[in-house]
Amino acid sequence: MTKKIVQYIMLVAGVVLSASLFVIMGCLYDYFGSIEQTQLENQLGLAARGVEESGMEYLQGLDGTKYRLTWVGPDGAVLYDTQADPGEMENHGNREEIKQAFINAEGKSSRYSATLLEKTLYYAQRLSDGSVLRISVSRATAWMLALGMLQPILIILLAALALSGVLAGRMSRRIVEPLNRLNLDMPLENETYEELAPLLSRIDRQRKQINAQLRELQRKNDEFSQVTQNMTEGLVLLSEKNTVLSINPAAAKLFHTNRDIKGKDFLTIERSREISRAIQTAFADGHSEICVERDGREYQLDISRIESKGVAIGAVLLAFDITEQAFSERNRREFTANVSHELKTPLQSIMGSAELIENGMVKQEDLPRFVNHIRIEAERLVALINDIIRLSQLDEGGELPYEDIDLMEIAKEAAATLQEAAAAKNVTITVTGEASPIHSIRGLLTEIVYNLCDNAVKYNVDGGSVKITVSGRTIAVQDTGIGIPAEHQNRVFERFYRVDKSHSKASGGTGLGLSIVKHAVGYLGGRIELESEPGKGTVIKIIL
Repeated sequence: MTKKIVQYIMLVAGVVLSASLFVIMGCLYDYFGSIEQTQLENQLGLAARGVEESGMEYLQGLDGTKYRLTWVGPDGAVLYDTQADPGEMENHGNREEIKQAFINAEGKSSRYSATLLEKTLYYAQRLSDGSVLRISVSRATAWMLALGMLQPILIILLAALALSGVLAGRMSRRIVEPLNRLNLDMPLENETYEELAPLLSRIDRQRKQINAQLRELQRKNDEFSQVTQNMTEGLVLLSEKNTVLSINPAAAKLFHTNRDIKGKDFLTIERSREISRAIQTAFADGHSEICVERDGREYQLDISRIESKGVAIGAVLLAFDITEQAFSERNRREFTANVSHELKTPLQSIMGSAELIENGMVKQEDLPRFVNHIRIEAERLVALINDIIRLSQLDEGGELPYEDIDLMEIAKEAAATLQEAAAAKNVTITVTGEASPIHSIRGLLTEIVYNLCDNAVKYNVDGGSVKITVSGRTIAVQDTGIGIPAEHQNRVFERFYRVDKSHSKASGGTGLGLSIVKHAVGYLGGRIELESEPGKGTVIKIIL
């Protein structure tokens, strides 16, 4: 702004000064020209009187003068000239001023030189004898004078421009200084030019409006940040150029990056071709879905296109952890298949034995053995159905009665119940610890301890042992059995999961015991700890 003010002031100063010089020169030129014209007329009158009285002698007696006198006869021939030989001069009868003098007694004219740098003025007067006396003088034209004064004019012009520049600089600084001191945060508190008052008022209104909008945007941004940061789902906002606009902690953890990735291409943190194709599909079709596995967990990515006025401006990527759903779905399928298999096996055995008896194909002495086989398979079938019903009840989470119980008593009851089965396998059961009264659900605790001890007996070795230890709110069952390999330890509590299918069949279990233990402990809000080594036995600890 200061530069423009200086430029405009210098331009105005230069134009005004130049115009002033030309106007003054024109006025002075006209003024002195009129004076010279008057003097020329006076000189002509004096000369005409002298010629009237003395004739040629008067003209010849004149000393050198700046004026040129020419005496022309009635026929136009030059009789005398103060600056040239009359004999060599042409007839002047056709000169404008001479013709005017012959007719009107006086005449005048002016003629420019070939270069237009000089102007000659002519005045003529008719004498009493019919001749004409003419006087002339040469003077420089206005352009000639301007050229002659060009140097001083330029000096004056440059000096004036320099002075104008200095003064304009000072003036512009004084003008701009109050503007530079304006406090736009508080526009109405500025002391400056009155002409700026409407502008400052408008700035103040706009400032208040902008501040209100910024506060609203900040509030919405804080709300968005709070929501996204606490989301368990991963959220990524992408621009139309696939750059990351926002990413929440869950998504940053999923894609193994940090929140400093904002503004960078999404490909820098995720190079999966499947995900890239899914994003491209979302931009093209509006939506896409894909399932991926990360760090042992399964995720479903939902990608949707974001539009504004019909134009795609970005995309939103939501990542849902569907590990539990996938696990539940897999368990459901496996449970259905296992239940069908487990129910079908004893039923087929029962039906086969019954059909043989019905068709008379069993000898009388073998009949008790077949009937016993039918009873054993029926008991197995009933036990399986009871376990399934019990698991279903635990899944439903219905209310069960709490009472004061002694864990040591529960452990001794389970040991006593399994003594016969343990003796059949040459396994000893011992109970150690102290009385541990707690407030819990007797039926669930009984099932927990019984199933743990039952498994410890079934999968033990000949001559092995089972040790039940009770301490406070903890009960541990340790056996010297076959043990559980490390790769199976995370799955032994799943329904119908068996480490060794053939051995499990021989033991006669339903495959639901440890699953019932897991659900019962979960119902009571406890946890399970398992330590096992193949060939050395297993320790399962329940902390209530």
